[in-house]
Amino acid sequence: MISVNDVTMRYGAKVLFEDVTTTFTPGRRYGLTGPNGAGKSTFMKILSGELEPQKGTVVRPRKVGVLSQDQFAFDAFRVIDTAIMGNRPLWAALEERDRIYAKPEMTDEDGMRLGELEGTIGDEDGYTAESDAAVLLDGLDIPEPLHERRMGELQGGQKVRVLLAQALFGKPQALLLDEPTNYLDLDSIHWLQDFLTSYDGTMIAISHDRHFLNSVTTHTADIDYQTIITYTGGYDDMVMAKTQIRSTLESQIAQREKKIAQLNEFIARFAAGTRSSQVTSRRKEVERLQTNELARSNIQRPYIRFDQARPSGKHVLEFKHLTKVYGDLKVIDGFTANILRGEKICLMGRNGAGKTTLLKCLLANYAGFPPQRQGPVVGDPGFADRKFSLDSGSVFWGHEAQVGYFPQDVGATIFAGIEHGLSVAEWLHQWNPSAHMEDIRGILGQMLFSGEEGAKPTEALSGGEQARLAFCKLILTKPNILILDEPTNHLDLEAINALNIALQRYEGTVLLVTHDHDLIDEVATRLWVFHDGGIEDFQGPYGEWKGKHN
Repeated sequence: MISVNDVTMRYGAKVLFEDVTTTFTPGRRYGLTGPNGAGKSTFMKILSGELEPQKGTVVRPRKVGVLSQDQFAFDAFRVIDTAIMGNRPLWAALEERDRIYAKPEMTDEDGMRLGELEGTIGDEDGYTAESDAAVLLDGLDIPEPLHERRMGELQGGQKVRVLLAQALFGKPQALLLDEPTNYLDLDSIHWLQDFLTSYDGTMIAISHDRHFLNSVTTHTADIDYQTIITYTGGYDDMVMAKTQIRSTLESQIAQREKKIAQLNEFIARFAAGTRSSQVTSRRKEVERLQTNELARSNIQRPYIRFDQARPSGKHVLEFKHLTKVYGDLKVIDGFTANILRGEKICLMGRNGAGKTTLLKCLLANYAGFPPQRQGPVVGDPGFADRKFSLDSGSVFWGHEAQVGYFPQDVGATIFAGIEHGLSVAEWLHQWNPSAHMEDIRGILGQMLFSGEEGAKPTEALSGGEQARLAFCKLILTKPNILILDEPTNHLDLEAINALNIALQRYEGTVLLVTHDHDLIDEVATRLWVFHDGGIEDFQGPYGEWKGKHN
């Protein structure tokens, strides 16, 4: 159990949460929700003990598993050891035992201490630690050949999965997971969901993956209105309950304000008359009914709508026998497909399977067309990277094809090929110099760059703001083909939901790489599934594909 008593945290005039008292109970799995900047990560650090609250106390169990956010802290250690470090008492005992055995000569005291350490190691299941850690790592797609490698040799996504194994290792009484699905592919996310639903301790997770929250959590602790309110159920249950509660409160306040207005009208009419006792009574009633203003929610919802300047031809893209090889690794092996206008294709598969490579190969070919045969490229001017040229195969883009591109590294897109020192509004305006500034400000407002935020320098943008600005560009330029490579990175739940709706309503063509279950399930009309060195072209939605493969 984790108990929080009268905890307050503020930065300057901004109050994140105040006088919060709540309990996180064993056997329950909590989603910690709230928009970017609400204080979710701050609250998680308070729960773990990494950060002290400005006021209040936290009581936590002895064993708490925490997902580390520092990918470089363990670079010098073996992968298997990094996972075992999740059980701190065990790792401390193992290290001390090794130091004693490394001595040239041991004293009687060393022998007695070794006995104590062996007892601790036995109590903490230390004699099966490596095999237990290996099972966790395998489940998170870290194969056995990598277990003996140093963490510094792994890619970023692999490091995250090892750190997740570290948090899960040693049967902690509480799990604190900050964005556990980041950099995980869909198979790893499903494995994690199954693991967590069988976990019987206290789990608290921050996630911007709606399907993950709905699948795993039994309760939702929502940071809003400068406090934390716990609701029963997953994310969707919380949204419904919160909306109903808010609506009821607003209705009650409206009725009170109407009653107060009626009483004040009576007081104004008869204050100077002979009905002083009734006036006094009504003044007391007004004082009783006076309420503080209903706290405002800090949730902001962007509005995303993708339009087309003009539609493409019926046949958007056709390619035949595409092959791409890196050394001895054949990433794409003779893939052939034809894309029709309006199709929404999701590229699925393990990280590193070749999804981004395929998109960049298509884009490099598109940018290489003679000007009279290609539409304007509405995206990163540097995406035609020559290292993504095809080794063999042919690509034919259709009539009036206009591509809008959202890359994984969205920050590189914002700074590619432009002058530095541009404001947000100036950066957006360059993509359509003929657009009126009122239109520019309107689009920025849709994506929550309101008022003076349009004058903010692009260099000062956070990851989430960079993503929202990239969407502003796609809204402004109105391409008829959207190529989106993991667009939900850095977005909060409200923005992801807005993107989901926008893609469903978009009448153009979509190529989408994502590990977000709901986006795949609700947007895709066709799937390219990368597995076993090949690509399955499934003509249908995710539900049908899943039914076929179960």
